Amino acid sequence: MPKTSHSPASMPGPPTGASPRRGRRRSLRDWTSTEPGAWSIVLFPSLAAWAATGPTWTSTWLVALWAVCYCVQFTASRWCKSRFRRRYLTPMLTYALILAAAGVPFLVLHPAILWWAPIYAVLCGVSLLASWMRRERSLWSNLAAVLASSAMAVVVAPFGSRCPAPSATDRLTWPVAPALFPGVGVEIAVSFALALFGSVLFVKTMIRERGRRGYLHASWTYHAVLVAVGFLCDVLYGVLALALFARAVALPLVARRRPVPVKAVGITESVMSLLMLVLIPLGA
Repeated sequence: MPKTSHSPASMPGPPTGASPRRGRRRSLRDWTSTEPGAWSIVLFPSLAAWAATGPTWTSTWLVALWAVCYCVQFTASRWCKSRFRRRYLTPMLTYALILAAAGVPFLVLHPAILWWAPIYAVLCGVSLLASWMRRERSLWSNLAAVLASSAMAVVVAPFGSRCPAPSATDRLTWPVAPALFPGVGVEIAVSFALALFGSVLFVKTMIRERGRRGYLHASWTYHAVLVAVGFLCDVLYGVLALALFARAVALPLVARRRPVPVKAVGITESVMSLLMLVLIPLGA
């Protein structure tokens, strides 16, 4: 029987070296963050403020919106880094539509939160610029990420049940009004910013800047100062800073004698992040 254009022998097969399973895995990675540790950096400051100020439906809604914001950010960063490849456009637009659908009602109910828009526009711009330049792991890009995630503690705190409800006048004068700029949110934000920037320095001494004495000495000095400041403010902060200092000193010394897997560094940072999540709200 002669082969026709519809016979199996004439049908095009999958490209050489490709498989449906590999294609599915690649498609899934387009929608998810490839850095699991980034989720703790992004969410823990806002979760700490959410817990410390008393969870409410509004604060829970805001934390969820912040998680979707991160999904928009990391997909937009990939899109910029790839020089606007269509592959990364669909995840970014999908997350952006979800954010708009869930976020616009929040803005209608709480328009004063737009006071934060210029700050986050600048921080987001820095992040996207770093991705475009393929410098997303640079110190200045990491600092922008730390500031953005830490500041969310201040954004979330006013919506907690333990914070005084703002009056109509407060809503007009926000963020000057203390009721919408609670000290506990500021304290949690500053604590996380200091601790997370120490984590940035430590990770660099273990991976990208491993063996560079300048980074190592900067990390050790920074963490030593953090211990002193921590104990001056609160015992719990001091204990946290001491734990951060211990891992910042011990692991680089171990790495001089034997290889330390990247996974071990990641696990260590996960434990330190959990300590931050527990001790910082208690100290605040």
